[in-house]
Amino acid sequence: MKVSTKGRYALRIMVDLAMHNSGQLVPLKDIAARQEITLKYMEQIISPLSKAGFVTSLRGSNGGYRLSRKPADYTCGEILRVVEGPLVPTTCLEGDLAVNCPRADECPTLPFWKGLNRVINDYVDSVTLEDLVNQQMATFDYVI
Repeated sequence: MKVSTKGRYALRIMVDLAMHNSGQLVPLKDIAARQEITLKYMEQIISPLSKAGFVTSLRGSNGGYRLSRKPADYTCGEILRVVEGPLVPTTCLEGDLAVNCPRADECPTLPFWKGLNRVINDYVDSVTLEDLVNQQMATFDYVI
């Protein structure tokens, strides 16, 4: 399984919104500048996040985006699935196993793929957006 740039950028966008979560709308151009992502590509990524209800938006000169929930209420897994689809290591695990793989009953590697799938999904579902923000904040070196 390989996470595309859409998935990686979606997490960065959501972390950026969480770090600038003052209740005010954050213009997409500001996120694009901070994250060094083109505005056009960001629009493609933010659209499914908005449709999924992960962010709220307002169009216009005072428009922008903000998180719909608290950062602790998002998992990395759910964010990735919105833009990437199922996070499966092999196509035979997508949807109905009996339909996708006629050899499922006799496949010697199926238990391995199922185990890997479980580990991947358990991990991405155990890390919250708040965890990523806290990790990012811990990397800042504050000097007074």
